[in-house]
Amino acid sequence: MSEISRVALFGKLNSPAYKAIEAATVFCKLRGNPYVELVHWLHQFLQLQDSDLHRLVRQFNLDPARLSRDITDALDRLPRGSTSITDLSVQVEEAVERGWVYGSLLFGESQVRSAHLIVGMLKTASLRHALAALSREFDKIKVEHLIERFDEYLGDSPENGLAASDGFNAGATPGEASGAMAPSALGKQEALKRFTVDLTEQARSGKLDPIVGRDEEIRQLVDILMRRRQNNPILTGEAGVGKTAVVEGFALRIVAGDVPPSLRDVELRSLDVGLLQAGASMKGEFEQRLRQVIEDVQASPRPIILFIV
Repeated sequence: MSEISRVALFGKLNSPAYKAIEAATVFCKLRGNPYVELVHWLHQFLQLQDSDLHRLVRQFNLDPARLSRDITDALDRLPRGSTSITDLSVQVEEAVERGWVYGSLLFGESQVRSAHLIVGMLKTASLRHALAALSREFDKIKVEHLIERFDEYLGDSPENGLAASDGFNAGATPGEASGAMAPSALGKQEALKRFTVDLTEQARSGKLDPIVGRDEEIRQLVDILMRRRQNNPILTGEAGVGKTAVVEGFALRIVAGDVPPSLRDVELRSLDVGLLQAGASMKGEFEQRLRQVIEDVQASPRPIILFIV
């Protein structure tokens, strides 16, 4: 029996819902939880400034403080200590599927917004029980009342009128669109490829110009790297004084073999902090990207020297 494509299914989420599941993936990884659960996703929805969910909290008089405390308690009950994400939980996928069914067939929309997810979960027994287990505040949302007065309650929501990032066209799974990377991409050197530049490969292919007049600085760099302790060099100076030139000159020497034997097989990469920050709008995403880079360095079959620029 053929399975529904996860790309197609999650592609039906609108932008806030999609970014929230990406952020939930990051959040799950940072907490050391093995599966991305509904509670991770709801937690990230509540971090947004406004959404359908925020409107429903106000409309049905949910207690925000109690809801936040219940969500935090539920997160603390999850198993921890995992070094990687196993997958999205079955409940997360089922919530998206039910949200798409009700959003498309009941409301005639091409997007899945957070209110559709809530309707789908409250209309599905297993998911309704899962919500109640997270917080009894969700019991205050009267789903039939919500369905009848959907436009009245949510007509001015920022999620109103958004389009789905259709998976058939987008070709992305949760984590890819914002650079957070989906669980399946973790640990496969994707972070190194995305956020760093291989200077030794550039030197090998002739893309770096010869460096003149930096022999002393390059020699000091090599001397520091050869130490057994305190072997992390720091290059300081105003913009334009030649810090990058020293690093590129070192890369050229590695390729030429003009370094001690222990450095000849080293891969020299530069890490662009600006690139790490670009698009990292969700809480914890920058830290997650940096951690992914470090894990890729540690897992690399070749020794890597990482210069942060």
